[in-house]
Amino acid sequence: MRKFEKISLEEFIKSTGLTEQEYDKYSIPKRSTKHSAGYDFSLLFDLDLIPGEIKKIPTGIKVSMGTDEVLMVFIRSSLGFKYNIRMCNQVGIIDSDYYNNEDNEGHIFVKIQNEGTEKVHFNKGENFVQGIFTKFLITSDETEIKTERTGGFGSTNKEGKNGR
Repeated sequence: MRKFEKISLEEFIKSTGLTEQEYDKYSIPKRSTKHSAGYDFSLLFDLDLIPGEIKKIPTGIKVSMGTDEVLMVFIRSSLGFKYNIRMCNQVGIIDSDYYNNEDNEGHIFVKIQNEGTEKVHFNKGENFVQGIFTKFLITSDETEIKTERTGGFGSTNKEGKNGR
């Protein structure tokens, strides 16, 4: 079953620089309306983005899901339309084995960029991205994969050319 959780207090303080009091106050993603597909993620702090600026945003959230499921993370459409805010990777893909990995517990980070011409201010608690769950399929002729994730972001490409 799919479930959002807060990361541990220790990981929260380490990766955000925020306090235990702030940890107790933020909430897990939720849908805003009865038929919304996306779960809204809100900001843990106020944020300013000047034109061209890129920032990596911790969410304080991890997610468990079925092994044949993925969470896709998108910028909220209103931010793209109104302010030309983009996610640097366009769509974040959170695999089921990212959950509770040894590098960062599966903490979901989002990297966004202001591609507009004006400074944009976001308030703490404002929704900025949304996550949508979906199942995925594999090919019938796939060779059995025995490799398991042992790290966090980018760990499925540790042996790759770029190693990122």
